[in-house]
Amino acid sequence: MHLEAEELDLTPDEEELSLLTGERIEFKSVGIDIGSSTTHLMFSRLVLARRGREYISGYTTVKREVLYRSPVIFTPFLPGNSQVDVEKLKTFFTEEYEKAGLSPGEVDTGALITTGEAARKENTAALIQMLATEAGKFVYATAGPNLEAVLAAHGSGAVKHSLKHHHGNHETIMNVDIGGGTAKVAIIQESTIIDTCAINIGSRLFAWDDEGKLTRIEEAGRTIAAAIGLFPKEGSSLAEGDKNLLAEKMAEILFEVLTRKPLSNLASTLMITPPLNYHGPVDLTVFSGGVGEFVYERERGSFGDLGPYLGREIRKKGELLGFTLGFPEERLRATVIGASQYTVQVSGNTIFLSHPEILPLRNVPVVKLPPLPAPFDRSTIVETVRRGFARWDMQPGKDMAALAINWNQDPDYKRLSELASGIALSFSEHSGNEVPLILVFDNDVGKLVGHMLADLNLSPLVVLDNINVGSLNYIDIGRELSQAKAVPVTVKSLIFR
Repeated sequence: MHLEAEELDLTPDEEELSLLTGERIEFKSVGIDIGSSTTHLMFSRLVLARRGREYISGYTTVKREVLYRSPVIFTPFLPGNSQVDVEKLKTFFTEEYEKAGLSPGEVDTGALITTGEAARKENTAALIQMLATEAGKFVYATAGPNLEAVLAAHGSGAVKHSLKHHHGNHETIMNVDIGGGTAKVAIIQESTIIDTCAINIGSRLFAWDDEGKLTRIEEAGRTIAAAIGLFPKEGSSLAEGDKNLLAEKMAEILFEVLTRKPLSNLASTLMITPPLNYHGPVDLTVFSGGVGEFVYERERGSFGDLGPYLGREIRKKGELLGFTLGFPEERLRATVIGASQYTVQVSGNTIFLSHPEILPLRNVPVVKLPPLPAPFDRSTIVETVRRGFARWDMQPGKDMAALAINWNQDPDYKRLSELASGIALSFSEHSGNEVPLILVFDNDVGKLVGHMLADLNLSPLVVLDNINVGSLNYIDIGRELSQAKAVPVTVKSLIFR
């Protein structure tokens, strides 16, 4: 569903308004996942229902039905470099749309997620250009390792499952998503992801052809092999015993991370992010990603890599260490199934816009902060903002995002001043980039905080209030409505099965 009109940005046109005034909306969505190793699509039918009687009360997803799943293919790259072969992908997408019985025009909305090598700037630009005719319908997310961990935890169902009770308490769940090149870990409590990390462990650190000749050896694979006295070369073959030894070593390194004990030098070398900070108990461990299929013994085929060997060793090691294994709703396809533009909200006359001409802004990711403690100081704000942006693999002031703050405290001058000072310090490192500082409050303190930030020489500023957003949301911010002194905001949410 495309909530735009030429006359006024981000407001529905008359035809869509007739749909929106009903109690339910139904539309088709596509989730496209393009990673370093594999690519796949999923088409779904989404049903949304109004949460209240008022128009601005918005809609929430009440039903998700998968219409068609594409096969999983190896992501095609041009020979000799890391550039995605866009033409091959375009052919694949065209064929899968036809198999699904859908044309691009019949798909109302969607999400394109790129990870690993596919997320490189030149690849992202080429992929967006490939989808240019449908660009207005898509949410684009370039996922680094932390965001990959977040997406996988939602896609596997671990976030939803964490709300279930365990001996009277909500469960703490560890989601471990293992793909071709990396393993991403997320710790979840009460549907909130509290910690993430990533390490270079995956099934396709080594890959071979139908004759068993090595066609791919990643640098991390060479490092692991050398640690156990193996020095394979492309064009040679790995003995069966060597495959078992490599998988055993990979599982050993992975469980160093999962048990959250001091890491060996080898494990530290392979870490992509800092290790987990959380050291409390974990009730359940869930595996997703391609290797997850082998952990749960749902896949017994061979794809010319260490997937079967690594899955077997992980299961064996987990049982030996007493890990309680949970079962994900999705394993291989633990990703988004699309995107839903589910609410249009209006930020009223207590907003602050230092440069109204920079609007409209589209597809701005939302960095939602946890509730602020009372009392707090500016150092607390700096650390909270840093962690929030890091979860999206972004940096304050360098990457454009909307910082969402749930203000549940008294709006006295001292508290708001401390908040503004902390925000200013958070963005100071990249203050010369002219990336707009976008703040979204759920209460009407926007104008006050905006003036405080302007006095601290932050610019350009877009400070909105009375807007409700959640995790993994994106927003479109329309131009200011001059007579109403308000700004229309469309909130878009990534949808998981």
